[in-house]
Amino acid sequence: MKIAVFGGTGRVGHKVIKQALTEGFLVKALVRDVQKASLELKGAELIEGNARNKVDIERTLQGCDLVFSSLNTDKTDTLSVAMPHLVETMIKENVTRIISIGTAGILNSRLEAGKYRFESKESKRTTTFAAEEHLKVLQTLQKSNLDWTIICPTYLPDGPMEREPRWEIDYLPAGGKKITVDDTALFAFNEIKNPRFSRKRVGICY
Repeated sequence: MKIAVFGGTGRVGHKVIKQALTEGFLVKALVRDVQKASLELKGAELIEGNARNKVDIERTLQGCDLVFSSLNTDKTDTLSVAMPHLVETMIKENVTRIISIGTAGILNSRLEAGKYRFESKESKRTTTFAAEEHLKVLQTLQKSNLDWTIICPTYLPDGPMEREPRWEIDYLPAGGKKITVDDTALFAFNEIKNPRFSRKRVGICY
C-alpha cells in the first residue's frame, strides 16, 4: 500500500510516517521544504509544494491508495482551502479512503444537545478558529462519498506511548483530559492498517 501524507512534518504526521515505513508501507508526502524534511522523513518519497495548491495535491496523490492528513491550522485557513481540493482529487484518482486528524472540539457535546464541544461549556478554548476550520473539514467529508475517518484527540502534549487510549464514536470519552502525540499517531496508524470507523469521528483520550 502507498500512502499519500499531508502534514507529514507535523508532530503526529512524522510519527505516522515512521511507523508506516517501519512496517513496509510506501509513503509519498507533500512538504514545503524537501531539503529540511528529508532529514526527518528518510525513506519517504517527498513532493515539494503547498497543500493549498491543487496541482501539488494532484502530484502527491498520483499512484497512492490511501490518504492520511494531519494538516493543522497554523492560524490560517489552510485546512478549509486544502480539503475541497483533496476530495476532488481523490475522486479523480479513484482513491476512496482518508484518515484525518481533527480536534475534540468537533465532537458532539455531552452537556448541550445539538452542539459541538467547541460551541459548548465543555470547551476551555478562548478562541474557536481552529475548531471552526476542522469543522469545515468534517462538513466537506460528510458531503462526499469518500470512506473517511476523523480521529479527534483532546489535549495533545508531546510524549511517548503511555497506554491504550479510550475511544468513543462522535464523543470524547467521559473525563478525558489528554493523550500523547505518540499514542495518537499509533491509533491513527492502526486505523490505516485495520479500518474500524468508516465515515465516523472518533474521540480519543486516556
